[in-house]
Amino acid sequence: MRLLIVEDEKRLAISLARGLTAEGFAVDVVHDGLEGLHRACEGAYDLVVLDIMLPGMNGYRVCAALRAAGHEVPILMLTAKDGEYDEAEGLDTGADDYLTKPFSYVVLVARVRALLRRRAVAASPLVTVGSLRMDTAARRIHLGENEIRLTTKEFAVLEQLVLRAGQVVSKADILEHVWDFAYDGDPNIVEVYVSSLRRKLGAASIRTVRGAGYRLEAR
Repeated sequence: MRLLIVEDEKRLAISLARGLTAEGFAVDVVHDGLEGLHRACEGAYDLVVLDIMLPGMNGYRVCAALRAAGHEVPILMLTAKDGEYDEAEGLDTGADDYLTKPFSYVVLVARVRALLRRRAVAASPLVTVGSLRMDTAARRIHLGENEIRLTTKEFAVLEQLVLRAGQVVSKADILEHVWDFAYDGDPNIVEVYVSSLRRKLGAASIRTVRGAGYRLEAR
């Protein structure tokens, strides 16, 4: 799952990004409303954590612009403001949930997971490719009658291939969605996880398209 944090309090943004990354999410961070709008429009994010008081463009306007452009990504709004009118304004512009600072990090993670579950149910969490069945909500994989145990990263890599089964998915796409936009480690980490998936699912299930990426094939 790939998240975007739009928050101008840099220490808070970095702290949230580190915590959510430790939870298994890929996280991008920006500190300006206009940049946040641009990233949210251009990137394939699963959820946006959006502060209201931002330079460039406030969170209400960012949220409204995303909804006006047809983007349905879940939005969790953060603000130092309090009061039912502020909350109502945030929800009226299209936000899915609202959290007032200071907040508990545990509560934020719970809200994020709840929004992602809600979206997964709406989008049908069950995906089948041949004898492979993926439940994105329960995060379970079955190959035929057998359940396959995957690590968090293995599941995330496989999810990118399953959701585009039969298509070539580039290494760069996998890196961006499973790790994050700013990942500067060894890009061959993708090959390590693909090799691990082949051992668990069968070598013929994931084809390498030389110079282009990987393709999941039904078997």
